[in-house]
Amino acid sequence: MENGKSISRRNFLKATAVGATSTALLAACGGTSGGANAAGKLEIFSWWTSGGEVEALNALYKVFSTKYPKIQVVNSAIAGGTSSGGDMKAVLQTRMMGGDPPESFQVHLGGELQDPYLVNNLLEQVDFIYDSEGFKKVFPKGVVDVATFKGHLWAVPVNIHRANVLWYNTKMLADVGAQPPATWEDFITVAEKFKAKNLPAIAVAENAPGFWGQVTETMIIQYLGADKWTNLFNGGTSWSDPAIKQGLTMSLKVLNYANPDYLSTAWGDVNTLMINQKVAMMMMGDWTPGVFWSAGFKDFGWAYAPGNTAIYQALSDSFVLPKKVKNRDAAIAWLKVCGSKEGQDAFNPPKGSIPARTDADVSKYSDYQKWAMQKWTSDKITVSVTHGSAAKLSFMTDYMNVINQMAAKKTDVDTTFANLQKAAANANFGK
Repeated sequence: MENGKSISRRNFLKATAVGATSTALLAACGGTSGGANAAGKLEIFSWWTSGGEVEALNALYKVFSTKYPKIQVVNSAIAGGTSSGGDMKAVLQTRMMGGDPPESFQVHLGGELQDPYLVNNLLEQVDFIYDSEGFKKVFPKGVVDVATFKGHLWAVPVNIHRANVLWYNTKMLADVGAQPPATWEDFITVAEKFKAKNLPAIAVAENAPGFWGQVTETMIIQYLGADKWTNLFNGGTSWSDPAIKQGLTMSLKVLNYANPDYLSTAWGDVNTLMINQKVAMMMMGDWTPGVFWSAGFKDFGWAYAPGNTAIYQALSDSFVLPKKVKNRDAAIAWLKVCGSKEGQDAFNPPKGSIPARTDADVSKYSDYQKWAMQKWTSDKITVSVTHGSAAKLSFMTDYMNVINQMAAKKTDVDTTFANLQKAAANANFGK
């Protein structure tokens, strides 16, 4: 944090619950293996199985295989759960705790990286890879900071995602003469136009906890503001702040304009709803255009999430070096490719995200991604609970379950507000 203000690019995600340090100590780590002659198998865990994600991961594998042709890539991606990979994480934690880790796995920088993986001493530090590859010269300081814990670097980021984007079907909004709503109050006005046509205005997929949690975050941010939202996770803002209750009240109200079957709709199905003109809008991160491009859908636009103008809710996918891996040389080689210019410029264009590196070839990216790159340098940067950058995994789970219960049972706002305060107390933010 800078003077209590929202996070800048220099201090991206610095306000995570466990708390990353600002300076990485340069340390050796048993050699800098992972050379061109590395061989054997490389098992990679991720939750990337949807359109756009598959193409992006395959593009990264292609770069890797060109550089390291003797290494066999084993793609152990696991579908299911939310966009935050609930099913994959469950399998992964069993293997990690059992001493049978994959060579590397996908994890979000921030609280999710630190707890459970770092606090349980399950990873090797990767300072030596940053040194050999010069990553600190090409990753923004704030990104390096949030990959740092207790003086060492622990993960190599492959991208930057934005969680708080409003996606809309351009034809459907034009049909009712509407513009993308600037606030959640504006959304209600636009949603009424679709209600008059017996059409839902917003896609919701809450057959499992997570989807509505990410949308509700943007509503709380509208009323609380980016600075105070960020400070919720370092003890600087109280979870009893009345603005949180305002956001929860709006959350319940907006559900009245969702697809009626939202409790039986899966996360991956919402894109099809918008493609088929069953809903007009959805609130989702910028992995969304990758799904649309993969499906050949072009009639979509994007805007700031309502009430989130000039606020960039950031998360970063990264890969790590677990302890006790079977093929450490292959794992190191993988991390070098993940952080390379060639790797990031292959992975991010089909994914929809922007590169973590500052020297990307901008000509390779879409209009949306060029917009996101520009906003990344100008907007206030803040964090996401649902996508693992704000807090440790246990609070993320509690938060998503509380919001899911509200959405499923239309629980009264006071009860939901109290349950969030209880979960935050258990998380001991700022202590």
